[in-house]
Amino acid sequence: MENLQQLFIEAGTLMLAGMVFVFTFLGLLIIFINVVLVKLAKKFPDAIVESRSSSKKNNKKQDDKAVSPAVVAAISCAVTQYRQQHSAQK
Repeated sequence: MENLQQLFIEAGTLMLAGMVFVFTFLGLLIIFINVVLVKLAKKFPDAIVESRSSSKKNNKKQDDKAVSPAVVAAISCAVTQYRQQHSAQK
């Protein structure tokens, strides 16, 4: 019985040492990746994208493509009627 207790203590110690090793390795890996990314960001910066101001023509085109409220109401009414008719048949 004492031998079994000794094995459990050794297994727990080994597990704890493995977890500490993995945690330390992953932490160092994250630090290393961030340091490399900072150096690469200084050497190769991202391009700055300038936003264009929207003109009235673009807004009008978007309004033409939008679905009118009357069409939305008609579709909603049709779907409601369809559901009512088919739920009554079941």
